[in-house]
Amino acid sequence: MKVSVVTPSYNQGQFIERTLQSVASQTGAEIEHVVFDGGSNDSTVSVLEAFKPPVRWVSKKDKGQTDAVNQGIAATDGEIIGWLNSDDVYYPSAIAKVVAFFEQHHDVDVVYGLADHIDLEDHAFEEYPAEEWDLERLKETCFICQPALFFRRRVVEQHGLLDESLNYCMDYGYWLRLGKAGVKFALLREKLAGSRLYADNKTLGARVKVHAEINDMFRRLFGNVPDRWLFNYAHAVVEQGEATQPRTKSFAARVGVVALKASLRWNRSISIGMMKSIFQWIRG
Repeated sequence: MKVSVVTPSYNQGQFIERTLQSVASQTGAEIEHVVFDGGSNDSTVSVLEAFKPPVRWVSKKDKGQTDAVNQGIAATDGEIIGWLNSDDVYYPSAIAKVVAFFEQHHDVDVVYGLADHIDLEDHAFEEYPAEEWDLERLKETCFICQPALFFRRRVVEQHGLLDESLNYCMDYGYWLRLGKAGVKFALLREKLAGSRLYADNKTLGARVKVHAEINDMFRRLFGNVPDRWLFNYAHAVVEQGEATQPRTKSFAARVGVVALKASLRWNRSISIGMMKSIFQWIRG
């Protein structure tokens, strides 16, 4: 099997060499690694130019991370595709384990493994909460760590590329779209990747926008938004406005009010379950 690893990048010169090295050290398959950089103005290009063994890379303005991933997928031809952001890393033998799993399970189209959240120095500080595949559960929480997931190229050929209208939840939205279409997922109980988590990364830096986009995605894909994601959005909104305030019953009431408004905004109604949850949240 040939494995194509796609790395979208923009101004990650602090981390990208570690990302490149984590791919270069993999074994167990023919591996091609391409980097689509959005025209970084830090040290990224100099790192790419000097890295050995050489990787294929492009550095030019693009339409964002999702566009870069899609360009990378289109520029490669491996039977298996991995997507590794320029601040994440693969663990040793990750690709060999994935290839062995695909070879043994011909009916599986998407494999995802275990992973860690890592800090700025690559130290793992918590395990990502991975779970066995269940589409209904995935609607409640994203239990798939993006750098620990690999999929067959036939998935793209049959179901298309990532949704370029999404800036934050393009991975989560893709997993849900594939699950809805009946694509077969499987959990590989091996630690495959480290996903970097720090205050300046895109997702942590824009929580309200992230949750609003997730809600929009659910509305388009399934016609309604699960109550849990409406509550997550409400938490983000209230916490953004009151980051230094203690969590009192007044805080809980404000979250409840925002959740009700969110339900009307995205679902055009308020479910009985939502009302019960708000009541329990305020009482607790």
